Amino acid sequence: MAGTGLSTNIKLAYASPAFALAVVGIPVYVYMPKLYTDVVGVDIAVLGALLFGVRLFDAVTDPLIGLWSDATRSRWGRRRPFIAAGMALVALSLFFLFTPPDTRPTAAAVWFGVWIYVLFFFWTMATVPFEALGPEITFDYHARTTLFGWRDGALIAGTLVAAASPALIQALFGLGADARGEREKFYWMAILYAPLLLASGAWCVASVSERSGVSVAACTGLLRGIRALGRNRPFWVLLASYTISAVGNNLPATLILFYVQYVLESVRADLFLMLYFVTGILLLPAWIALARRVGKKWAWLGAMGVNSGAFTGVYFLGPGDTLLYGLLVVASGIGFGATLALPSAIQADVIDYDELQTGRRREGLYIGLWSISRKLAAAVGVGAGLALLGASGYTPNRAQSPEVVHMLRVLYALVPAICNLLGLVIAMTYPIDETLHRKIRAQIDARHAVPSSRRA
Repeated sequence: MAGTGLSTNIKLAYASPAFALAVVGIPVYVYMPKLYTDVVGVDIAVLGALLFGVRLFDAVTDPLIGLWSDATRSRWGRRRPFIAAGMALVALSLFFLFTPPDTRPTAAAVWFGVWIYVLFFFWTMATVPFEALGPEITFDYHARTTLFGWRDGALIAGTLVAAASPALIQALFGLGADARGEREKFYWMAILYAPLLLASGAWCVASVSERSGVSVAACTGLLRGIRALGRNRPFWVLLASYTISAVGNNLPATLILFYVQYVLESVRADLFLMLYFVTGILLLPAWIALARRVGKKWAWLGAMGVNSGAFTGVYFLGPGDTLLYGLLVVASGIGFGATLALPSAIQADVIDYDELQTGRRREGLYIGLWSISRKLAAAVGVGAGLALLGASGYTPNRAQSPEVVHMLRVLYALVPAICNLLGLVIAMTYPIDETLHRKIRAQIDARHAVPSSRRA
């Protein structure tokens, strides 16, 4: 993934928090719901409602933190103070969320509700400024693709580690498969993940300098700031396409443990997750190379088509079809890495378009809104997916009815394919290519050069 103008140390330092947050995020999104329903005893519908509610909470905090970091002036920059504090506080709140007390289901639900809100607030404090830092590291069209390829490649690598780590921790510490073993497994995850969060945040903050001479956006208020984005049509096209696709993509992430256990009647969900992530990270450099030849947009569309087209076949599988499932997972994983990295690189270009229109760098606001769409998509995936599963008659730790199995097939395979198809159609109208972006940057640079020449 060689890039232009950025050292390997800068790319690795910027990518490192993405790795750490992914290592933590997969247990939060994939493994923790099953811990709280099947071990702690929280009702699945209550859990789904709490997870949906915290995403609505994010809908407010994400752009507010983004606006706050946009308007921040400090000797350490706009983004780095938030990254340093946020990563430390994520580590702290993660420990409490992963170590629930052995208590009644109602009290456990309250515990979960409190700490999931605390965790997600500090997660926003770290991730929105961290992601907002990326678009200002380089303004080069292709160097951005490479930078975000490193960042999202690290995210996939962290996800791979996260997928493997529960089984590794269980084996390393000799933990049982019973409720006590599950609790101890999450305890050790919290203990081991905290130093990783702290170290990656420190490396990024110490190594990645913020750009000087940036036109800092004034803190204008959330609604006024959002209204000011109305003229940025490329952003809204990108956001709509990404959000619809993300709704579908979050359903498999939420339901894979349920699907593998109750539809395929297998216990190897960890193996399938590893196949998917390994394929995604190995093929990501090829997608970045393709984006240099055909453009970010067309490479992204191709990745979406491959990713969703292959996965549709999963709907038709049943008990014992693990080999076919593994093949479809690998085929779908071919496009996985590109569906993460390329939209991020495209988003940096629409932020430049906003600077051309407004004269301000407002990465925080844009990343905040982007984060809302990503988290609301996950909320629909978790909240609606688990609620529909519960409504169809799901009962933990027993063979499921045909209605539940059918619902799992529909939610896990068909709905994601439809969402990706709709997202692909919308993305075809995105207008900024390399030539247009070069013109946008030239006009911005010319505007910045005018005051200097007059002063001279």
